[in-house]
Amino acid sequence: MAISPSALGKVLDVFERNFRDRGELGASISIWWDGSELISNGHGWCEREQLRPWTTETLAPVYSATKVPAAATLLLALESRGLAPETLVREVWPGFPVAGAKFSQLLSHQCGLPVLDQKANIFEHAEVVAAIEAQVPAWDLGNGHGYHPRTYGALTDESVRRLTGHALGSYWRAVIADPLGLDFWIGLPESRWPRVARLYPGKAGKDDLADAFYKQLTTSGTFTRRAFSSPRGLHAIHEMNDSRAWSAGLPALGGVGTASAIAKFYQAAIGSIASPLSPAVRHALATPQSSGEDRVLLRPTVFTCGAQQDPLDATGQKQRRIYGPSFSAFGHPGAGGSHGLGDPQTGISFAYVMNQMDLSVMPGAKCLEMVDALFSEI
Repeated sequence: MAISPSALGKVLDVFERNFRDRGELGASISIWWDGSELISNGHGWCEREQLRPWTTETLAPVYSATKVPAAATLLLALESRGLAPETLVREVWPGFPVAGAKFSQLLSHQCGLPVLDQKANIFEHAEVVAAIEAQVPAWDLGNGHGYHPRTYGALTDESVRRLTGHALGSYWRAVIADPLGLDFWIGLPESRWPRVARLYPGKAGKDDLADAFYKQLTTSGTFTRRAFSSPRGLHAIHEMNDSRAWSAGLPALGGVGTASAIAKFYQAAIGSIASPLSPAVRHALATPQSSGEDRVLLRPTVFTCGAQQDPLDATGQKQRRIYGPSFSAFGHPGAGGSHGLGDPQTGISFAYVMNQMDLSVMPGAKCLEMVDALFSEI
């Protein structure tokens, strides 16, 4: 299903209005359809001092938009060993604390491990793994799900290390990113550091402060606050402007890349271009595994093996349209507003990266109006 020129024009109108009316500083968008990039646009500045113009080649940290590339990497690692999402995690990782858990449940936030009681530094992989192995799950397997904002990194990374002998970021580069020519990194080499934009934190509005999630996130000791603090480190935005954060290869929140690379990855994930992602891997990324009220995000969520989809209401209609109108579309946002999605039904993929963040765990108006415009004539 082709995208009309007028729909693309509407997307660009929103993109330009974001700079004019919504305080956008620097940003890129990329839209692909049926194997070809239709729009690649970058505008603005990499920092408020206007030292470096923002271009389509600018790299931006994208926080949790890293999670789907990370999940695809683990799925390929499983496949390389003749295993599948239904394989028990303990077959690969004997010390995993949840008996009976499958990789499909690990990847869809069902294992009850978003919070760590044992202190661990996010930069110390072995320390985080030890804390995970010592953790009593917060809920019984099969009794719901809750987003694992930070522990997801070590959960996927340790699994890939045990399967392949390589850190997830290195394996991502070798089996997916390099073959596809993706300028997206989970562990950014020093030669690319000068291309990274500076992030700026968002400010809370009245709607943010009234939201149940933000009330819990900003209240000491709550389960949500603890989930977004486990493991410790990289809590302040200024820490994400340090090369240590870019180079550490953190699969939950450490990805750095361009909008074009993210959108092209989703072309591979929906099967619109030839890629290392097998039909089985693409099926796992697109098939719901958990749904309902999220114990951490405190709103309905749906997760596949690594990606999000829009939840449905009692009548079968979408409660949100973060991924457009198609029920088969999937993707993942990043803190502050970055976003990537792919729609197998239409062959469309979209990505947005920026450096002036919103105070949002889900994409805000700057992004969502572009998604609405993109699918407005389909």
